[in-house]
Amino acid sequence: MTAFPLLPRRSFLAKAALGMAAAQLAPIVPAFAQPAGTPSLRRLEPLKSIDAGSLNIGYYEAGPADGAPVILLHGWPYDIHMFVDVAPQLAAAGFRVIVPYLRGYGSTRFLSARTPRNGQQSVVAVDIIALMDALKIKSATVAGCDWGARTACIMAALWPERVKALVSVSGYLIGSQQAGKAPLPPAAELQWWYQYYFATERGRLGYEKNRHDFAKLIWQLASPKWNFDAATFERSAVAFQNPDHVAITVHNYRWRLGLADGEAKYQALEDRLAKAPVIGVPTITLEGDANGAPHPEPGTYAKKFSGTYEHRLVSGGIGHNLPQEAPEAFAKAVLDVARG
Repeated sequence: MTAFPLLPRRSFLAKAALGMAAAQLAPIVPAFAQPAGTPSLRRLEPLKSIDAGSLNIGYYEAGPADGAPVILLHGWPYDIHMFVDVAPQLAAAGFRVIVPYLRGYGSTRFLSARTPRNGQQSVVAVDIIALMDALKIKSATVAGCDWGARTACIMAALWPERVKALVSVSGYLIGSQQAGKAPLPPAAELQWWYQYYFATERGRLGYEKNRHDFAKLIWQLASPKWNFDAATFERSAVAFQNPDHVAITVHNYRWRLGLADGEAKYQALEDRLAKAPVIGVPTITLEGDANGAPHPEPGTYAKKFSGTYEHRLVSGGIGHNLPQEAPEAFAKAVLDVARG
């Protein structure tokens, strides 16, 4: 879920109501292959794959091959279907849309069994830069939510020449192990319960055994007013069966608390990120009005964007999974920032 920022933090809301409000989102483009037994459920198919860095990355692609590239990055515990209603809108507008599975999700696999199953923040951004290299994409508009938003922010901060524009749900999410040592108010610490759970061996074993129900609970807590159905969740839950999913997830959260080491070859990148670099590319940040996940107040990060910048609050009971709950608002932000 959303990374803790290096910026000053507010006391997060302590309550995450589980009552589901009726807020069905209408389908936008009925164009994707559908699984048996669920005729109305679209999927991002067919998938492609390509060797990129230490991974063979599975990804979905739509739109004209010569269109301006847009890369959409999902978070935890979600998958590429976070953008199932966003991708067709962008493709129809003439963009080349790339939606990759992050390391530890879906069809993405490590090329070597010897590669550490590392989930530290910089390495996910390195993966996406490697994907751009493999696809011969010089620069792209990059948009994401949760881990995907953090990754997009890191790419824009460290490799601004590769990021034409940025859309980030919950704003500036670059953190550091040093920042992770600072205690939060009790109500805020309560919202990070899963981070402390993963810090234990019991938590690792529990997530391995119960990852399906665990992820569903996170969906409910993070988006208390999103009335998603069982088929919608199951479509994404398949991605969590990746053999490296648990290891990547647990390492990510342990690394944040300084309980697990990162790889030495990425330390120089982490040292740069620990300084909370300002992002200079054109940016739109988004926030849902019913986000039940830990997230910073927009006012705490506005000055971290030195280029053209706008923040948008998306109303209507929109929770943490903003691209899937409010696809039109997310797609519009991408179109607006990509077109300048």
